[in-house]
Amino acid sequence: MRKNDLQLDFVPTMGALDEGHISLVKITQKASDGVSVSNFVNPTQFENLKDLQDYPNTLSTDLEQLRRAGVMVVFLPAAAEIYAEDAETTVETTRLAHRLLGAVRPGHFGGVSTVVSKLFNIVQPDLAVFGEKDYQQLHVIRRMVRDLHIPVKIMGAPVFRESDGLAMSSRNRRLGAADCTAACVLCRALYRADRLATKGLTIAQLRQDVTNTISAEARATVQSVDLCATETLADLSGPITGSVALMISATFGETLLIDQRIIGLQGDLNVCTEQRSQDHSTRYHKPQRRRSHYVAHQFSRAHGRHCR
Repeated sequence: MRKNDLQLDFVPTMGALDEGHISLVKITQKASDGVSVSNFVNPTQFENLKDLQDYPNTLSTDLEQLRRAGVMVVFLPAAAEIYAEDAETTVETTRLAHRLLGAVRPGHFGGVSTVVSKLFNIVQPDLAVFGEKDYQQLHVIRRMVRDLHIPVKIMGAPVFRESDGLAMSSRNRRLGAADCTAACVLCRALYRADRLATKGLTIAQLRQDVTNTISAEARATVQSVDLCATETLADLSGPITGSVALMISATFGETLLIDQRIIGLQGDLNVCTEQRSQDHSTRYHKPQRRRSHYVAHQFSRAHGRHCR
C-alpha cells in the first residue's frame, strides 16, 4: 500500500466506535495521504476477565462508519496474531505506567504500550493520533516512542463530548440511564476546577474540591484525582501558578470512567458542554516523510475489503 513515499497516518482503536473515534480520523485526514485504523480489543490491558468479556462488539457498524469516513485500511487482527502462545516480551514505561491512574489500574499501561508498539511495527505509520481524554496513556505512548526511538509522530486530539458534557467512551454503553446522567458530574467537576484554579487555591485545596464535587453525586465513587505538570505528569504542590493537568476517574456501578482537563489559564479550553472543535489543524505539523515498507490489506472504497 505504501507508494511514492506517501504519508500514512494511524488511529488505533478497540472498536465500539463513536463520534469521538471518527473525529480522530477526520483530524488526521487534514494533512495525510491516507489513514489506517486498527480495530483490536487488546486483552492485556484489562485488569479482569469480566471487563474484557463485557466489552461491546460492534464490528459491522464500526466498518460502515469507517467506510463512510473514507478510511483506506482497517486492520482487524486476531489475538493469536498479536500475541504468540509462548510470547514473553512486553514493553513498559517502568515509572509512568505505575503512577496516577496506573495505581488504580495495575498492568493496564503495560498492556497498552506493548500492543501499541506491536501495531506500530506492523502498520509502520508516519503519525498516530490518540485522544487526550486518556491523557496519561498519551504520555505513556510518547515516552515509549521517545525511549525506543520509534519513528512515529504522536498527536493528541481534544476530548470529544456528548451534548451534556460526558466524554465519549465505549464504556458509556455499559451505563444505565441513571448512571449515565450521574456521570456528567465528572465534566462539572473539571469545569468548576478550571474556574477555581485562578482564584488562588493550592493544589491540595483544588484536589479536595474536585473530590468533594464528585463525591456529592451518590452514584459516583471517586477512584483518583491527580493534578500534574502538563508536559511531564510530575507531581505538583503549593499554589497554582500556571497550567495544570487535572485527571480524574470514578466508578458508576461497575463501570470505570475517566476524564481530564488542562486548567489554570483563563480561556485555555472551551467549557465542557461545547464538544465540537471546528479546526484542529494548528495542532499538527506534517513530519518529514520517511521511506519504509508497509504490508497490509487495503480497505477498498469500491469493494469494501478489510484486513482480518
